[in-house]
Amino acid sequence: MSHMSSHAQAVLLFLGIGVVLLIATLVGRVLAHRAPPGKRATIDNLNARVNAWWVMAALVGAAFVFGKPGVLVLFFLVSLLALREFITLLPTRSGDYWALVAAFYLVLPIQYVLVGIAWYGMFAIFIPVYAFLLLPILAASGGDTTGFLERAAKVQWGLMISVFCISHVPALLTLNIPNYEHRQLLLIAFLVIVVQSSDVLQYVWGKLCGRRPIAPVLSPSKTWEGFIGGVASASLLGGLLWWITPFSFFGALGMALVINLMGFLGGLVMSAIKRDRGIKDWGHMIEGHGGVLDRLDSVCFAAPVFFHLTRYFWA
Repeated sequence: MSHMSSHAQAVLLFLGIGVVLLIATLVGRVLAHRAPPGKRATIDNLNARVNAWWVMAALVGAAFVFGKPGVLVLFFLVSLLALREFITLLPTRSGDYWALVAAFYLVLPIQYVLVGIAWYGMFAIFIPVYAFLLLPILAASGGDTTGFLERAAKVQWGLMISVFCISHVPALLTLNIPNYEHRQLLLIAFLVIVVQSSDVLQYVWGKLCGRRPIAPVLSPSKTWEGFIGGVASASLLGGLLWWITPFSFFGALGMALVINLMGFLGGLVMSAIKRDRGIKDWGHMIEGHGGVLDRLDSVCFAAPVFFHLTRYFWA
């Protein structure tokens, strides 16, 4: 299918997503109607996930219609909401005021401007070098030393997850891949579909045959059976989507495996943070999915790895 135009591939892809979501919606409604009361919770959870997928697919599809500007604006807003969720759940003090102002009104927009102008040498180091040096300086200027190191690290970590990592999704549009011109939007679709499918498939496999917890303290619902079945299934899906990527079937399969593993490990890290804060979800913006970070924790860790592997081996 490599001879198809990028527009035709995108239309075919979103039609396929629509058909899958429609089938999932119908199956979910039937199961909910027939399920005994004791089994309704799992089915209701699945239906809530499908409903959220409809919303996410619509938002990504709308962004694709507007091309690069639409994608940049979408993920800028996603980063803004994610950073707000992260910072809201952290204890801050008055001495953090200027550091937080800089994080939201300086570092966040500059990072997306750098991505927008495709300045790779700067957007790749702006946050982990310059912002990480600037924020503690601003926090120190407040004169509050109580828990200073912990407070500074939390703001830095919030920027790393919510802005730096997420910004690598639209950064895929900056890659110059031979014989793949004007198709970079499909790389974003590949990343999001594969990683999000892995989350859902791990949940389904875990409910079907999960027995042995993989990390009972961090995430009791995750099992070895769900992890292996979900990652394997989503990686195979990634291989089958090779036709929207610059990769071969085995290249797409390998890339899907890597980003699924990173997504899973990222989910564990974010679960550890939530356990530390004593919360179940980052927020309640997305029905059935918690907050923005609850849905994008896997993408956060997978996106930079996917971007740099693609840039190194294919661009």
